[in-house]
Amino acid sequence: MRDIECVGEGLFLSTCNRVEALFTTEAAGEAKKSVISLLSGLGNMPEEKFSSSLYTFEDRDAVMHVFRVASSLDSMVVGEPQILGQIKEAYAQATIQKTSGVILNRLMHRAFHVAKRVRTETEICEAAVSISYAAVELAKKIFHVLDGKKVLLIGAGEMAELAARHLMTHGVSKMVVANRTFERAVQVAELFNGSPVSFDEIGAQLLEVDIVVTSTSAPEYVITHELVKKSLRKRRNRPLFFIDIAVPRDVEPAVNHLENVYVYDIDDLKGVIELNMAQRQQEAIKAERIVQEEVVKFEKWLKTLEVVPTIISLREKVESIIQVELKKSSSALDGLTPSQNKAIRGLTRSIAEKVINDPIVYLKGKADRPSLNMYLDVTRMLFKLDEDNGDADK
Repeated sequence: MRDIECVGEGLFLSTCNRVEALFTTEAAGEAKKSVISLLSGLGNMPEEKFSSSLYTFEDRDAVMHVFRVASSLDSMVVGEPQILGQIKEAYAQATIQKTSGVILNRLMHRAFHVAKRVRTETEICEAAVSISYAAVELAKKIFHVLDGKKVLLIGAGEMAELAARHLMTHGVSKMVVANRTFERAVQVAELFNGSPVSFDEIGAQLLEVDIVVTSTSAPEYVITHELVKKSLRKRRNRPLFFIDIAVPRDVEPAVNHLENVYVYDIDDLKGVIELNMAQRQQEAIKAERIVQEEVVKFEKWLKTLEVVPTIISLREKVESIIQVELKKSSSALDGLTPSQNKAIRGLTRSIAEKVINDPIVYLKGKADRPSLNMYLDVTRMLFKLDEDNGDADK
């Protein structure tokens, strides 16, 4: 994007389901065409092939979009945290490539701030919306805390591994892995610093473990009513929790009728997810309000940029006058000591700064008013900011 003349600052964001180009420009139409052409070249795809998938946001809408994306309000799964890391990576690349400036720097940092507010002021990230994490949520409801609990993982599918990983991060102390192929059990056990066991040892393990996660492709039940009933006599009423995420089911439904035994299959977990998704949508309403509030703040800051050139000109005019007047008085100042000379120069600059402080504060206060341009014009005329500074000595 650096080579596109009409683009001031810019970055690319790429995720599993979106590619976005974010940039500043004074020529929106020309810049949009150039960036789309660039995307076409990068993807080696004619523009007409992806034009139906394009979306464009400008000005306030663009700021709103960036804040919503960073807050995971525009994600496939509302509340997922991964997108924020991807935005930070995109911004890091832009800073390395020096394509980010005053506006994008401010926008990105405000986006990170908005995302943090949404996470801390709402519960949009709290409710589990994945099968694996929903299983952990249910386990915590039964055991309250998972510290010190022992897990038996039966099967080595991706979903089972994810559930096991979530359980480990929530305090589970030990993992035992059983698989029909013992070599695979060894591989998965190594991932969790656990112990591999054979399929024939499942019955014995039911005496020891607290949680069983099962996800095999077996056509018949792996965990039967009789198998669990035998283990209960020696468990001394300790709860046993089954997470059955296999299709077809690994755990015989009758197991759920045994005392102190809890069985949740994939349909139960999907029910939890649906409830949690509804909860996230409620929290998203609060998050949208936070985003709107922050958009207003950013817009106000953006408008102050229109004041900056006039403020800079005013300061330069004052500095020019100071230098001219000090030069005129140089012969009188030569007799002073260095500390006296420094004090005179400091006093001169302090007086000048105080004189222009009120006009500067006033201009900043008018930054978000429709009449701003009138105030800027009046200021430039009053202080003759558009005349040659060489006139300062007249």
